[in-house]
Amino acid sequence: MYSLPPMRPVAFEIRRLTQLAAPLVVALVAAMTLWIVDIVMLGRVGVDALDAASLGRIWLVGTTIPTMGLLLGIDPIAAQAHGAGNRRELVLAGQRGLVVVVLLTPLWAAVLLATGPALEALGQSAELAHLAERYVLAQLPGLPFFFGYVVLRHWLQAQGILRPILWATITANGVNALADWVLIFGHLGFPELGVVGAGAATGLTFLYLFGSLALGIHASGAGRGEWRRWPREVLAPRAIGRLLALGAPVGLQISFEYWAFAIATLWAGWLGAAPLAAHTVVLSVASLTFMVPMGVSFAAVTRVGNLLGAGDRQGAQRAAWVAMGLGGGAMTASGIGLVLGRHLVPAAYSDDPAVIALCAAILPIAGAFQLSDGLQVVGSGVLRGMGRTVPAALFNLLGFYLVALPLAWLLAFRAGLGLTGIWWGLASGLTAVAALLAVWIHRRGPAHAPLLDAR
Repeated sequence: MYSLPPMRPVAFEIRRLTQLAAPLVVALVAAMTLWIVDIVMLGRVGVDALDAASLGRIWLVGTTIPTMGLLLGIDPIAAQAHGAGNRRELVLAGQRGLVVVVLLTPLWAAVLLATGPALEALGQSAELAHLAERYVLAQLPGLPFFFGYVVLRHWLQAQGILRPILWATITANGVNALADWVLIFGHLGFPELGVVGAGAATGLTFLYLFGSLALGIHASGAGRGEWRRWPREVLAPRAIGRLLALGAPVGLQISFEYWAFAIATLWAGWLGAAPLAAHTVVLSVASLTFMVPMGVSFAAVTRVGNLLGAGDRQGAQRAAWVAMGLGGGAMTASGIGLVLGRHLVPAAYSDDPAVIALCAAILPIAGAFQLSDGLQVVGSGVLRGMGRTVPAALFNLLGFYLVALPLAWLLAFRAGLGLTGIWWGLASGLTAVAALLAVWIHRRGPAHAPLLDAR
């Protein structure tokens, strides 16, 4: 049974959440560097290869995010089962997650097989769309293993077992870099495959990530031999349906956010080459700082779910507010750094004076929405730990598509503010989402949550 001390002061909660979040932040940053290595190596191949990989990645991420969200339905089930000391339900949650991976494989494979025609329909040239499709299809055999890795990672996170995740993600960078070097440039007797080699290297890295976590579960004793037994209850339609019902809103939530920023990037491109470059630079910086509250968000899922499973609703409410404070505090510091470094940061990405000037103009806006961005991602994690995934999806829909994008359009193209208008629109939308989540957690947060029924 999950044991609780008689009092759980704020200081203890800060320490526990930090212990959970810190390795997750490192793992998330390590995962980001996988793509950075691909960009660096493909940049040596040529502009077409780099453009094709970038275009293929946009399609790949945009179409697989809903699947990732569905799989995150295991978060509240596993976290609350662990908190309640229900080992059987905990193992079943992980096994059912892998069953969902198998069930969904044909669906997202069909979507990825349509990469070329879809990109052409979106206005890309036939040659570039075809090359992007080859890059995506080279990853296709490895994608089921990536989704399997997502399931195992979140199953371990629910128990606070983080060392295998950290080790797998960090070492995967070495595997990816070596595979890129061999397959892109044709070393060690392999043919020179260019952008297709980059895709194949990524697929191999996905296989490595899944295998590493599977071995890590075995070596750490986290599986306790229970994964060898797959009872008939694994395939219980009601239980799998419950997992999908929890995960579907998460898929919508992160899809709403991803495509809102993708649309904003498209609009930045309409403004010209320099605005698009500046937008891309600032967005990449903001994505890096976002890894800190993202790690706190995952920690919040674990803590809130564990405490609810143990029946400590007040402790879960405290954990929710402490997590919000940690995420918001970290992003406030990031925002100050972006404002102070608005001229220095872009110089590390570009030597074009026009791009640097535009970056300096929008970095303070990005700094302003850091707090909101941190609060909204941590708040979403709190709700996921509770098993209340629908409100976060609804708030993202409202914040991004009724506030952020309409305001960005009006400010950029009607008020004539250009790129700064787009970023003020995004900042306003993120602030709306954060405010809605904070109010919801205050009024209907973990203190008022019933225990999740995952059967």
